[in-house]
Amino acid sequence: MPETQVTAETCAAVAAAPKVETKGGMFADIPVDVGLVYEGERIRKPDMYVELGGPKIEHKFELLRVKKPEEVEDGKITVVGPEIKEMQEGSSVPLGIYIEVSGKELEEDMEGVFERRIHHFTNYIEGFMHLNQRYDIWIRVSKKSVERGLTLKHVGEVMKRMYKSDLPIIEKIQITFFTDPAKVDEMYPEAMRVYEARDAKARGLKDDDVDSFYGCKLCQSFAPTHLCIITPQRPGNCGALNWFDGRASSRADPKGSLFEIKKGNLIDAEVGEFDNVNKTIKEKTLGAIERVQLYTAFNFPHTSCGCFEGLAFYIPEVDGMGIIHRDFKENAVNGLRFSSMADSTAGGRQVDGFHGLSIEYLRSSKFIKADGGWNRVVWMPAELKERVKDFIPKEVVDKIATEKDVKTAEELKKFLKEREHPVVARWKAEAVEAVAPVEVGVPAEAAEPIPLELPGDVAVPTTGGFTIILKKAKIHAEKVLIRRTSKKE
Repeated sequence: MPETQVTAETCAAVAAAPKVETKGGMFADIPVDVGLVYEGERIRKPDMYVELGGPKIEHKFELLRVKKPEEVEDGKITVVGPEIKEMQEGSSVPLGIYIEVSGKELEEDMEGVFERRIHHFTNYIEGFMHLNQRYDIWIRVSKKSVERGLTLKHVGEVMKRMYKSDLPIIEKIQITFFTDPAKVDEMYPEAMRVYEARDAKARGLKDDDVDSFYGCKLCQSFAPTHLCIITPQRPGNCGALNWFDGRASSRADPKGSLFEIKKGNLIDAEVGEFDNVNKTIKEKTLGAIERVQLYTAFNFPHTSCGCFEGLAFYIPEVDGMGIIHRDFKENAVNGLRFSSMADSTAGGRQVDGFHGLSIEYLRSSKFIKADGGWNRVVWMPAELKERVKDFIPKEVVDKIATEKDVKTAEELKKFLKEREHPVVARWKAEAVEAVAPVEVGVPAEAAEPIPLELPGDVAVPTTGGFTIILKKAKIHAEKVLIRRTSKKE
């Protein structure tokens, strides 16, 4: 059986989800089952026949384009390169998924939304696990499903029928799978160009300019307590959906996974908190998440699904933030790899100091604004830094370290001092002159220890890149020592 969590939210989603007929219905000719039950299925490496895309493959993509009717041969499914059964068992193979659609009501603005449905529809297929999006796709096909005869053409058939059934405004569709590495490399630059054009369109719009944001619950099959809040200045964590995509989707498919959220009253402009956003996320996560603050990585940060392109992580040794993205394969400056931190951040959780995000969010003026923005960022991979360099303030860009500059927190601290990074001023502000320690004892008449009840969840920074979270802790102390630390250079 697939490893999937059955929650009240999942059950509620069944009613709103598109009707998926399993074998015997519209998928009688598909050799494996197709149904909602397989959404959220995980395929572990021992059960995997082949991996398409994924972290070991440099170039992979999925792209949907709106075309003129005469440019689309309806129902055509093509595989350019080896089929699944022709691939070496246990291998990782490049993959490009290219979908062309037409219809008199279709607009280019709908491309990103319809493209994201690839994730949705393919995960209905037994033994076919689809993760991530755009240039980060990661697919695993199970041995069992390959033994039963599953091919990419079957996958294309499922997608074709689901697109036509779920989105009737699509009148014609053709799908091409590229597994020939040379063809994937040839198409990859075009895919990246399209992604960049979509993202650039949304950059001129501000959160203050609109009355509504958009919610996306597409990933709730994997992260039941996650809800993406998509704003003009904060795209979806996956990087595939921006505010315009949310608007287009909610209009084209009002009962779909993307929906409008009225902002409501502003609670705090600095952290980006709105009362109706809180109300909505509490409702959509069945009370698991009650508050979200959009422009910070602390206190009530935006939840993280698992499809995020990168993440921000707190580095207590320097009181700064690091950024790491999915394609970076080395250890971050805190000694951890992306996969390790992602496992601790994903799943719809709010983890103080750890924050899943899209690459496009790094280009936003709202990027962790409440935490200091780019003045708080102290480390990131060189390749990622180059990608967003034009959006980093000129006065700080050369003060942010990369893996080429430092390898440890101690080296990072030295680098930041030498470059006079803005975060160093925070250290000076927190340092105080050394004085004799003051001992506060329990009054003689107090027979019981002093109880200290901590409000909510309190993060205790540690070295080595880990944070200890004290949940509803009660601490009893017989004696409290208050020491002033000496000023550090």
